[in-house]
Amino acid sequence: MNDALKHSPLHQQHVDAGAKFAEFGGWSMPLQYAGGGVVAEHHAVRQAVGIFDVSHLGKATVRGPGAAAYLNTQLSNDLDRIGAGKAQYTLLCTPTGGVVDDLIAYRFADDHVFLIPNAANTAEVVRVLAEGAPDGVEITDQHDDYAVLAVQGPKSDELLELLGLPTGHDYMSFATAELDGAALTVCRTGYTGERGYELVCAAADAPALWQRLMQAGADLGVRPCGLGARDTLRTEMGYPLHGQDISPEISPVQARLGWAIGWQKPSFRGHEALRAEKEAGPTRRLWGIRAVGRAIPRPHMSVLDAEGAEGAEVGEVTSGTHSPTLGTGIGLALIDAKLSAGDPVRVQVRNRTEDFEIVKPPFVTPGVRGD
Repeated sequence: MNDALKHSPLHQQHVDAGAKFAEFGGWSMPLQYAGGGVVAEHHAVRQAVGIFDVSHLGKATVRGPGAAAYLNTQLSNDLDRIGAGKAQYTLLCTPTGGVVDDLIAYRFADDHVFLIPNAANTAEVVRVLAEGAPDGVEITDQHDDYAVLAVQGPKSDELLELLGLPTGHDYMSFATAELDGAALTVCRTGYTGERGYELVCAAADAPALWQRLMQAGADLGVRPCGLGARDTLRTEMGYPLHGQDISPEISPVQARLGWAIGWQKPSFRGHEALRAEKEAGPTRRLWGIRAVGRAIPRPHMSVLDAEGAEGAEVGEVTSGTHSPTLGTGIGLALIDAKLSAGDPVRVQVRNRTEDFEIVKPPFVTPGVRGD
């Protein structure tokens, strides 16, 4: 592993748990753990509870008079739709309508918003927002100040309750708490499609929190989970990954993220290009694809029209994996807008073509909101 990669404050805990590491966004992060691997970790989240270290995610604070109002002129979604104690999925777009990053905004107050962007994009998000910030509004990169632990699965409430932490608040909301004298923010968010929470704490407090969660969850079937399971879980939900399914070259209109755009707002970064694309209709759209046979799609594989002996290229796979829940190959692909759900396509898998069907995600029923 490259010594220049950054390490999570939980790195030693991952080493002790027999983690296999991989580079992600400039960080050395656990891909999977000894004692089961990706499939076992995936099933733990779908059936019980899993804990992910996602401390590589960015953290930035926006403070000052009118902080939320300023962000609302930059980010795609409408921050005025939510109040204090609520979180919102949103996008920072390029002037031409591409995606600099997708992120979660946590609104503490009109003058205080906490942002969690993707690891590799944090510096650019902070730079872009700081560049246009009015006097009195400060954007502070706090990437290394905090850790983030994701507790995901149908037994996540039980696990947090064993530690006396707040549960049961609405999806996309958060509460502040304290555990063993350490301050926490308990967010009803996640990237797995299951009911769960993301816990934000000071980096120095992360090892003790990890240990408490693992010990308390032993009888619930808790497992530490790596980025491998995080990817299979999010693909089953059809959640986009920046750099693959959305990017500066792939707009939210193409990626079916129009619901994360405040179309009624007067303006936001990239609004003119996005309104024009929406009006004209995109030439390609992000769809799910599911294998008819045993093939597994991978990013950059060509998607071919099912008609004819050769098949014309109609798209490209952006994400692909084997679904542990369904036992078949699934993926996301940018496909010619003339095609839609139910249409057959083929995917160029190495030196052969394999049959697939276009589907609208999610591939499995989400449990993110819970009962």
